[in-house]
Amino acid sequence: MDTEYGKKHNFSSVNGYEDFIRHVLINSYEDLKDDINRMRHGGRDILWPGRTRWYAVSSGTTSDKQKFIPVSREGLRRIHCAGGFDTVAIYLRNNPHSHLLDGHGLVLGGSYKENLCLKESVAGDLSAIMIDKNVHPVADMVRVPKHSTALMADFEQKCERIVRETMHKRVTSLSGAPSWMLSVLTRMLDVTGKTHINEVWPDIEVFFHGGVAFTPYRDYYHRIITSPNMHYMETYNASEGFFGIQDDPADKSLLLLIDRDVFYEFIPVEGGEAVPLWAVETGKNYAIVITTSCGLWRYIIGDTVRFTAKNPYKFIITGRTKHFINAFGEELVIDNAEQALAYACQQTHAEVLEYTAAPVFIDEHTKGCHQWLIEFSRHPDYLHQFASHLDKRLQELNGDYEVRRHNDTTIQFPEIIVARPNLFKDWLKMHGKLGGQHKVPHLSNTRKTLEQLLELNKNHSI
Repeated sequence: MDTEYGKKHNFSSVNGYEDFIRHVLINSYEDLKDDINRMRHGGRDILWPGRTRWYAVSSGTTSDKQKFIPVSREGLRRIHCAGGFDTVAIYLRNNPHSHLLDGHGLVLGGSYKENLCLKESVAGDLSAIMIDKNVHPVADMVRVPKHSTALMADFEQKCERIVRETMHKRVTSLSGAPSWMLSVLTRMLDVTGKTHINEVWPDIEVFFHGGVAFTPYRDYYHRIITSPNMHYMETYNASEGFFGIQDDPADKSLLLLIDRDVFYEFIPVEGGEAVPLWAVETGKNYAIVITTSCGLWRYIIGDTVRFTAKNPYKFIITGRTKHFINAFGEELVIDNAEQALAYACQQTHAEVLEYTAAPVFIDEHTKGCHQWLIEFSRHPDYLHQFASHLDKRLQELNGDYEVRRHNDTTIQFPEIIVARPNLFKDWLKMHGKLGGQHKVPHLSNTRKTLEQLLELNKNHSI
C-alpha cells in the first residue's frame, strides 16, 4: 500500500495472514497517536491513502484523555453507513409487516467541532459526522430532528428542542444510546403530560440502541413504552467501526459483521497471542483487535467479547479491557455486573438507572469489599435485600468472586450507596461529557471516579 505505514511495514511483501502479523505488531492508541496527530494537521498518505478529514472523538471512559479515531471516506461508507443499512434490513426481514418507513426516525446523535481550524475537517461524535455530512438522502428525508438541533453541543438545550420539534411528528423508530434517549423521552412525558411514549407517538415500533448495555434501562423503557408492538434491537456501533447487530430478537447475542471492511483478531483475556476469527473458541473471553479501511492497523479497541456460536459468528459484549474489578483476584467484568443487577432488580421490583462500582481496598481496619453507587429510578423496598440478591447472583456467575466471598475470606458483603437523582448526569456535565457517546465507567479497578461521584453526591448542586 502506498502509504507511510505501508512502506514502513513492507506491505508489498505481505501475501497472507502469517506475513501480516509478522510485519505489523498489535497497536494501542498510543502507538498510532503521533501518526494520527500528523493526519489531523493535514498530512496525507500516512495511515490510509489520501487525506482523512473526519475524526471520531472518544473521550476514553477511564480518563479525560481524548482519542481521535480517523474515519476515512471508504470506512464511513463501507463500515458505518453499511452497518446502519444492515440494521434496518435485518429488522424489516424479521418484521415484514412493519410500518417503519411510513414515519420518522428520531436519531439522537452528538456534536462536532472544526478540527484544528482546518477547512472541511471536523472532529467529534461519529453520529454527528454521519448526520451532517453523510446521511443517505432517502434516510435524511425521514430523520428527525432537523440538522441544527441534532448537532447542538449543549445536550440540555438539544433535548428541549428535540421534544418541541418531534412531539407532533409521526415517529416510528428511535436510534441512540439508552441513557441519553431516556432523558429525551422523560422530558417528552413531562412536556406533553402523557404517561406513556406510545400516547405521544402511537406508531412507535422499534428502538435501535447501542453504546451502553441496555439491561439497566430495560424495565424503565418497558414502563414508559407500553405498546405491544414495540421492539428493541441492539447494535454494536463504536467510533472505530460497526461490528455487530442483534439479528434474532429471541437471542441477545449479536451477529458479527464480517464483510464490512474490518479484519478481526482476538486476544484471549487470560493471556496468549492474538488469533484470527477462524481460530476463536466459544465460551472464552477475548479482547478485540481490528484492522480497518480507516487506517487502524491491528488496533486494540478496548472491548471484550465472548463467542456463543461460530456458524454464523455470534457473540456478546462482556466488558472493557479497562472496565473491570480485579482488586482481589475476582475478575469481575461488566457482563457479570449487568446480569447480577438485573436479577436483583427482578427480585426486589427495583429499577437501576445508572451505576458505578469500585473496590474498597484491604487495610489494617477492614477486609476488602465492592462499593456500588447506584441511582435508582425505582427504589427497592429494602436495600440490604437488593445487595443480598446482587451478591448471590455474582457468586453464581463468577467462580473467582464466589471463592473470595466464601466466609468473607477476602471480599466482604457488598456496600450499596444510593445516588441522588441526576448525580451521574451532573458528573458528566462537570467533565464536559454531557450527551453524545460519553458515559460513566460502570466498573473500575481504582476509586478515582467513584470518589469524585461520592463527593458530588454530598452536594445537590454543581
